[in-house]
Amino acid sequence: MTTTDPEKNVDERTSRQVAERARETRWRHPSFGRELFLGHFRLDLVHPHPTGSAEDRERGETFLTALKEYCETSVDSAEVERDARIPDHVLTGLKQLGAFGMKIKREYGGLGLSQVHYNRALMLVGSLCPALGAMLSAHQSIGVPEPVALFGTEEQKREYLPRCAAGEISAFLLTEPDVGSDPARLGTTATPTDDGYLLNGVKLWTTNGVVADLLVVMAKVPGRGISAFVVEGDSPGITVEHRNGFMGLRGLENGVTRFHDVRVPRANLIGREGAGLKIALTTLNTGRLSLPAICAGAAKWCLRVAREWSAARVQWGRPVGEHDAVAGKVAFIAATAYALEAVLDLAGELADAGGHDVRIEAALAKLYGSEMAWLVADELVQLRGGRGYETAASLAARGERGVPAEQVLRDLRINRIFEGSTEIMHLLIAREAVDAHLAVAGDIIDPEADAGRKARAAVRAGGFYARWLPTLVVGRGQVPRAYAEFGPLAGHLRFVERSSRKLARQTFYAMSRWQGRLERRQRFLARLVDIGAELFAISAACVRATTGGDGAVALADAFAAQARVRVEELFDRLWRNCDDSDTALARNVLAGRLAWLEDGVLDPSIPGPWIAEAADGPTGLPNVHRKTP
Repeated sequence: MTTTDPEKNVDERTSRQVAERARETRWRHPSFGRELFLGHFRLDLVHPHPTGSAEDRERGETFLTALKEYCETSVDSAEVERDARIPDHVLTGLKQLGAFGMKIKREYGGLGLSQVHYNRALMLVGSLCPALGAMLSAHQSIGVPEPVALFGTEEQKREYLPRCAAGEISAFLLTEPDVGSDPARLGTTATPTDDGYLLNGVKLWTTNGVVADLLVVMAKVPGRGISAFVVEGDSPGITVEHRNGFMGLRGLENGVTRFHDVRVPRANLIGREGAGLKIALTTLNTGRLSLPAICAGAAKWCLRVAREWSAARVQWGRPVGEHDAVAGKVAFIAATAYALEAVLDLAGELADAGGHDVRIEAALAKLYGSEMAWLVADELVQLRGGRGYETAASLAARGERGVPAEQVLRDLRINRIFEGSTEIMHLLIAREAVDAHLAVAGDIIDPEADAGRKARAAVRAGGFYARWLPTLVVGRGQVPRAYAEFGPLAGHLRFVERSSRKLARQTFYAMSRWQGRLERRQRFLARLVDIGAELFAISAACVRATTGGDGAVALADAFAAQARVRVEELFDRLWRNCDDSDTALARNVLAGRLAWLEDGVLDPSIPGPWIAEAADGPTGLPNVHRKTP
């Protein structure tokens, strides 16, 4: 057996180069999100609101009706929470419905649903049982179906997609114990043999990996780079060593998987050798839309609970929802739930329509959905007070309605980490947002470029900015009657147009000030991205309101008003902040100079003699389903 540890000595420059080689650098199709960051409010790309075909809608709605009926009659979310496992009969029923093949084309045995209706299915399932929504999402959005559909050969599609559609569970294995967002240090290897590859290594946080029949595994082919493979889950040499336990999503089958001389046929290579990271990133581009679907569903559920509770609970002679402090929370929950669904639908429709590059839109949807849904759930817990903090099981045991508000908060928390943490999403989106600047200023800010290269780059940059900067001075947002067709929402769209140009100007100022050091100003970049996310959400909400719906304009108006306050605060904090002093303080903390501040507390992570293993495993969770020799 050969085992390769992660390369501890990979420097920052090498890591960046690996990530850059995997990044898609060309923009073959227009992108509303990209133009927004460049100061161009291309409303024509999203308005009129795109819609799918009548056939897609009919097929999707028919499935959603059947799925809703099944979930209402056959899925007990309290049982999943209690037993930390999704019952087999639930999975069997979902397989019979075709829920494991929602995104797979009908020619390969799937339902062939649009991205929009796939999102709505996840929203439906996830609102009832988040762990079940996560399982279906991981199986189809990033598991075997997505990369094989995008990059697999016709033989691979015919081999694996029908199996996945029929209900064989798949998983995506990239992360390792010492490797998170730095793929240059990937330690799992795929050593070429006469008939294929020999796989060795360990993968961590393998969602669905504990029970998966098929795996997508990222591994390094020595000398050729990270590559992607389909691996049979029952292959000799695969051992599921541990089932992980988490603060939420207790039914999630997530674990640690070890590969010990696992033989993988050459035909199981997806794409070409060395293309694995590009395959992974491309898969995640659209796959990320599944998380905001679950977040939007959770926000809509929170709205229902908030409405019912705030109308029924009486304090000081009036329903609590009539008191100003609570009314503000209800308004925030309602407006945000509307916007999250608007963002989700718009991104999904753009993905379905084709002809759009949705990498920024999908990333913004994931970032914004995960952050805002968490705030919504937190407000719901606060609104319900002690009943928000009490578990559903405890509430039910003493005769009250078992509302799992605290569980929703716990279950949602992972979405700020899953498939790219908030911090990584900020950097990923920021990299795309400043791409045009880096493209013209590359040699100017490259410390290894000689004087001649820097001079030529300066000429190119001068030409680019001479053409681009004048477009940021004035725009349609300064015309009083602009966007009049949106009625009372027109002012919000004028705000988006003005703010888009302002955002681009601030990016230019930052590039001028910090040049190549801008990439290290991560909190500044995060604020730029958060501004863009709010502007995207305002746009989506206003455009969605034109499609109708009782009270839709009022909801969009309220959300835009709330979002505008946040945008103004973010603009102010671009240049008035504590970033430098915070960085200095962090250095002192990390150097141990302030360790005295930690005196006077005890550390529960240090084992004591009173700690004993639970009878059925060290995590208190059921033992793993399968371990193969």
